[in-house]
Amino acid sequence: MTFTTIIITVLMLLPTTLWAADDLMDAGRAVSIDVLLENAVRRGLISGGVVAIGNHAGQLYGTSQGSLYPEAGSQLFSERTLFDTASLTKVIATAPAIMKLLEQGKISLLDPLTRWFPEFEDTDRDEITILNLLTHTSGLDDIELPTDDPLRSLIEKAIVQNNGALPGSRFRYADINFILLGELVKRAARMPLDKFCAEYIYAPIGMAETGFLPQSDHSAIAPTTGLNKVLRAGVVQDMNARRLGGVSGHAGLFSTASDLNRYAAMILNRGKYSGGEVFTERVIAQMTSPYFSSNGKIIRGLGWDIHSPFSSPRGSYFSDMSFGHTGYSGSSIWIDPEQDLYVILLTVRLDYANIRQFNQLRSDISTLAVSIFSTPRIDAELINEGKNP
Repeated sequence: MTFTTIIITVLMLLPTTLWAADDLMDAGRAVSIDVLLENAVRRGLISGGVVAIGNHAGQLYGTSQGSLYPEAGSQLFSERTLFDTASLTKVIATAPAIMKLLEQGKISLLDPLTRWFPEFEDTDRDEITILNLLTHTSGLDDIELPTDDPLRSLIEKAIVQNNGALPGSRFRYADINFILLGELVKRAARMPLDKFCAEYIYAPIGMAETGFLPQSDHSAIAPTTGLNKVLRAGVVQDMNARRLGGVSGHAGLFSTASDLNRYAAMILNRGKYSGGEVFTERVIAQMTSPYFSSNGKIIRGLGWDIHSPFSSPRGSYFSDMSFGHTGYSGSSIWIDPEQDLYVILLTVRLDYANIRQFNQLRSDISTLAVSIFSTPRIDAELINEGKNP
């Protein structure tokens, strides 16, 4: 079914699952988002998932489709389902932890890698900076880690890489950048990444369900597809993250749509949400400002994607000021301060080979969300103050 056909079809359908923050939005206008999820389940692209759409005040609309397991009577997906967020770890855990250390004055974006990793001294990698790692311009390529002493092995292999790429010379998306950043947090803060994030990022805004290494008795953990298509719940899908003990800068974070609503609203509120403050407004602006590479063809924030080959969740109508990220397991988030809107997608992805269709799903959901729910930020703020825009 094409996207155009879906739009026509939804006029004849009713929504399935809906949980909204208030009654301001007509559910009938958003039924097409439900249809997109239904079709993705029917086609075997995903087994199910959750969509959450909101603004600086929180969630405006949410929907879910499918059940955690194929067996009859299996628990349904909901906003409280815990998902392996995969590479969303980079922007929900590691990048904000780095920004918090920056705000605390413990690090600088221009710190050479050798300040925190003396192992790189007197090598071809000693000019890499924290900024290079955050923007994937370090010149480092990914490495498959062994089970024994994986971090030491990663550093040793990175030192001897001979790919001819100098720091800042190219954009190459690579997990190794954020594995190093996750370890850098531990060295600079003298606290593991998971503990640092729990204390400084999640607790202030009530993200009680977000963290690494989820408890096995959690009532609703969405499984991910592992080797031989075996469904596993509560164990990070990424092999390198598992070998690093489940806590890593590039993957391993588990979260819910409910918690990610809080995080996205915090970003749109310039660092604050629900009485808590994570960042100053200046830090939010710095984290989401554009950094250009590859002759201006690639635009990244600090951790965040703005415009690159990975920007499918941007859709057709998000502004040039918008930013977000994707996760291999089937997750994505996209945030637009200009239109005061965010879109969160969490799924259990089944068909990993069909990258084009999955990216189209991300894009179509964002396109519909903006067309239905976006409100220019200036108008939203005036309305909240009881004034006419």
